[in-house]
Amino acid sequence: MDFENRISAPEYIPEDAEVDNPLRPRSFEEYIGQETVKENLKIFIEAALQRRESLDHVLLYGPPGLGKTTLAGIIAREMGVNLRITSGPAIEKPGDLAAILTNLNSGDVLFIDEIHRLSRSVEEILYPAMEDFAIDIITGKGQMAASYHLPLPRFTLIGATTRAGQMTAPLRDRFGVVLRLELYTPEELAQIVRRSASILNIHADEEGALEVASRSRGTPRIANRLLKRVRDFAQVIADGVITLAAAQEALNRLDIDELGLDKIDRLMLQTMITYYKGGPVGLDTLAAAIGEEAVTIEDVYEPYLMQIGFLSRTPRGRVVTPQAYLHLGLTPPGVQENEQLRLE
Repeated sequence: MDFENRISAPEYIPEDAEVDNPLRPRSFEEYIGQETVKENLKIFIEAALQRRESLDHVLLYGPPGLGKTTLAGIIAREMGVNLRITSGPAIEKPGDLAAILTNLNSGDVLFIDEIHRLSRSVEEILYPAMEDFAIDIITGKGQMAASYHLPLPRFTLIGATTRAGQMTAPLRDRFGVVLRLELYTPEELAQIVRRSASILNIHADEEGALEVASRSRGTPRIANRLLKRVRDFAQVIADGVITLAAAQEALNRLDIDELGLDKIDRLMLQTMITYYKGGPVGLDTLAAAIGEEAVTIEDVYEPYLMQIGFLSRTPRGRVVTPQAYLHLGLTPPGVQENEQLRLE
């Protein structure tokens, strides 16, 4: 199964094109949702501007697709500085990070996505850079080794992670501002859908926008992705208007159900119910049963199923909850047993 092409996956895919994305908000006013995070950032930015200082280092954490990269761009724009974007896996050696840091200008924002995936040797370079705005570089080996102390311009590091718990404590403690992004409500996502639809030059009525939003797993990235596909159906079957009927028809054809589950989510639940009586099922056993890697199940499929209460983790393995049975049109085990006893 190719989870990378799942339209309902919150992880980034090439279709989401980060560069010059017309749907990306450019200011706090355009950025919908995350009100507490926005209000706090506005205060921190205004205070830094009044003191003519760079903003303190910021850590943004939460599920993927909620707008962490977008917020970094807005912060840089509000501060009036340049934004440099990279990611933890892309910085393989300490020299890679040193090259990035020494090319920053005063006040610039360095955004590191998936910062929890930085190697330990790279982290060691980052500590003094964040605290003292300087790095120590050692060149050569043995008697030819030489150490250079390079001062850096004052900059703001914005780290983004979906797994704050996997960050080392020394790195996490060096961020002065730590903010968590929460999943969006359907009403907030409906606002995003209507805004994006206007940018894409198609009309979405309130019911149509809410239908797309309610199947988007609380994630703006998924909402915008679904909108682009629903737009195609609306242009062909609904006179170019995203109505409730057009949205339902499009999303049903895409196998996205009322709660945002796709056919892979449903297959995983049905496999556990059919072959393992709903669990508990070990992660490796489940992975073999559906032909997927265990890490993919743990990182991609499980989080949303657990968030909506369809799956639970126990010491003995994964268990399908009664709510999942009902959603799939099946009778939960306890109800089946009670009904059989009543008939007897």
